[in-house]
Amino acid sequence: MSHNKQVALVTGANRGIGFELVKQLALNGFRVILASRDLEKGYEAAQRLEQSGLDVTFVQMDVDDQDSIRQASLTVNETFGRLDVLINNAGVYLDENELFMTMDPSILEKTMSTNFFGVYHVIRTFIPLMKKRSFGRIINISSEYGVMNEMSERGVGAYKLSKLALNALTRLAAAEIQGDIKINAVCPGWVSSDMGGPAAPRTPKQAAESILWLATIGPEGPQGGFFRDGKAIDW
Repeated sequence: MSHNKQVALVTGANRGIGFELVKQLALNGFRVILASRDLEKGYEAAQRLEQSGLDVTFVQMDVDDQDSIRQASLTVNETFGRLDVLINNAGVYLDENELFMTMDPSILEKTMSTNFFGVYHVIRTFIPLMKKRSFGRIINISSEYGVMNEMSERGVGAYKLSKLALNALTRLAAAEIQGDIKINAVCPGWVSSDMGGPAAPRTPKQAAESILWLATIGPEGPQGGFFRDGKAIDW
């Protein structure tokens, strides 16, 4: 195990796109931290990848719990002393058949807690590890549902609003970050997963491949952008 390898962390990574992102990062030479709020499922997922010879470690982290985030950051600092890539993948989709103005407000609150505030607190907590070396790559997994034009259409209002806010967070953070630390958002498309359902045309592997280029961009790479398949989205 080389201690000169770059270290990456992926949230919500015990299944779906997150699990595939961990796998592909490890295959590309990263030491990868698989983060999951579910202790048993996260540990089992990391074990499967480790048994395949990949450099993967598990850390428990619930992005809805600031104490859990802080504890995870302490563990990462003590174990690795650095963080080069952070992928905010954890998210929920709770209002598929709900209308925004008539849904139970708890649906909106839970969606914003995970999809927006969870990412906000993870970035705030982990970015000091990047600032120590003036280097880092942060990737927020967003959605094309989070563009302004989508707000004119009925349906999935909580999810749309959370991703619109996430895109704005990406741009606001990018405006303040100094050093070679890049933060961008990316839409993985409609992916066959627990969230996307079996009818989705895209596999987690295809989604991961469309995301990972942002983990290896150079200092001249984009900052505060929103992308799908390597192309900027106007939102």
